Amino acid sequence: MGRANAAYYAARDPFADFTTAPEICQAFGEVLGLWAAIVWQSMGSPSPVILTEAGPGRGTLMQDALRAISSAMPAFRAALSVHLVETSRRLREAQRNRVPDAIWHDSIDTLPAGPAILLANEFFDALPIRQFVRTDSGWNERFVQDGTFIEQPADIDIALAAQPGEIAEVNGPARAIVAQLAARAQTACLFVDYGPEHSAPGDSLQALRNGTQADPLTDPGSADLTAHVDFEALAHVARAAGAAAYGPVPQGIFLAQMGLPARIDRLARNAPPAQVMRLIAGSRRLMEPHAMGRLFKVLAICNGVSSPPPGFDPV
Repeated sequence: MGRANAAYYAARDPFADFTTAPEICQAFGEVLGLWAAIVWQSMGSPSPVILTEAGPGRGTLMQDALRAISSAMPAFRAALSVHLVETSRRLREAQRNRVPDAIWHDSIDTLPAGPAILLANEFFDALPIRQFVRTDSGWNERFVQDGTFIEQPADIDIALAAQPGEIAEVNGPARAIVAQLAARAQTACLFVDYGPEHSAPGDSLQALRNGTQADPLTDPGSADLTAHVDFEALAHVARAAGAAAYGPVPQGIFLAQMGLPARIDRLARNAPPAQVMRLIAGSRRLMEPHAMGRLFKVLAICNGVSSPPPGFDPV
């Protein structure tokens, strides 16, 4: 999955196959920017501070976030430097048009030390997973060989209750990234992605090609491969590394608590009717349970932040 997706992002425009929240409605990125501004204050308003996005797509989310930050909290805008974690040179060009003063990184390993706020929307779902099949005697790992699945005994423990034949998925890169970020002093991260609230067995590997479902095993590198995010496992990793974890909460609830409907109202006041309709339709798609509001979840990880971040009920 990892090498296939690397080839896919290097050679294709992924937005021909799917659309993400920042492309659906500008208020999504604006709300995440305001979240970062409030968290920055809870960190003691450090200066300088880095504002990072992992997997920034076309740069739309960061562009919208910076616009909201500049208007609502110019002191935060003056204190921050923008860092984008992106491996695709094709996408970096699109990002450069929207966020020209950004600094690019191939991984989080080269992010500078110091206070940091990281945003990531649909980042973890594209990272490679390992699949394990429960048998009567334990777990087997499932591999792809010559276009089909084969199995061999697992070399790691799978702490998940499952019946024979059920599948467990482990996203090792996501867990490693969360552990690394959670161990940083004065760091806050917001992850938005899709998956269940609690860890559960299931085969969620899927492929999108030309906007439609495709066979994940056919023509590697020609389709976007994704899998559901195990938020409960990531929260456990963060707490083990010494950070506080909040959520996950459904995206619709998070956006409502962050005031997205009120922001849509303000944007619509002086907008032409066609734009008003797009804003309303976009906000509904992001928030309503039958659309993206329930499938997508939001998880925050904080280290060195004085109060719970906005958008989450106190725990």
